[in-house]
Amino acid sequence: MAFVKISEQPSLYNDLEKKSVLEILQDINTEDKKVALAVEKAIPQIEKLVSQIVPRMKQGGRIFYMGAGTSGRLGVLDASEIPPTFGMPNTLIIGLIAGGDTALRNPVENAEDDTQKGWQELLERNINDKDTVIGIAASGTTPYVIGALHEARAHGILTGCITSNPDSPMAAEADVPIEMIVGPEYVTGSSRMKSGTGQKMILNMITTSVMIQLGRVKGNKMINMQLSNKKLVDRGTRMLVEELGLDYDTAKALLLMHGSVKKASDAYREGHKE
Repeated sequence: MAFVKISEQPSLYNDLEKKSVLEILQDINTEDKKVALAVEKAIPQIEKLVSQIVPRMKQGGRIFYMGAGTSGRLGVLDASEIPPTFGMPNTLIIGLIAGGDTALRNPVENAEDDTQKGWQELLERNINDKDTVIGIAASGTTPYVIGALHEARAHGILTGCITSNPDSPMAAEADVPIEMIVGPEYVTGSSRMKSGTGQKMILNMITTSVMIQLGRVKGNKMINMQLSNKKLVDRGTRMLVEELGLDYDTAKALLLMHGSVKKASDAYREGHKE
């Protein structure tokens, strides 16, 4: 079966420059509504991947996201939000982008075309068989990602991927391919749009479900979040007020003493055992 890039197919809309601002916004919104439905169809594969990641991370494994351009930036974004949200070290979920950190703000010529570079970067980080490598590429054809997935899989490392095209070369290198078929983009080939939105949704689903499974959430609250600003200190204080029945000032002092809602709560309960 020939591989067809649905993500590169012509837009369903034409003469975009002749449309009013309102028409453009409504059309984009119409296309965006398709994204969550495409992600919903991919839930069985997302579940399969998460279910294999959790036991590996319980043994000290890590997640590596790998991508180029928008896909790489979204991987780095998701990885960078885990420490403040869940109080995890920044060494457990790592985003790698073709061209390195320079590529976060500027295109790096030919960076994504190197099939060896991704695996070299994983070796530099002492990749091992408890780790998971997740490739992100709307096209499903990015050499930087495919090369890394191929070598990782050959070394017995769990591999997954997120793509917007079925039966892609990247999916062929993944133990668990997540195929999120959002259709042609509003601006033909502009995968920063629906494909990027869907990738962000799936990355949120993967890391949030993994963190919940690892015990980083209690009830529905971020009990391990970093207290990096006044808003988060206030949020943490209110959690302790609700959970422990303390007044606000006492709860805040307890929180600041221990550094996280979980540690503060555990210490308070330990000190007030019957």
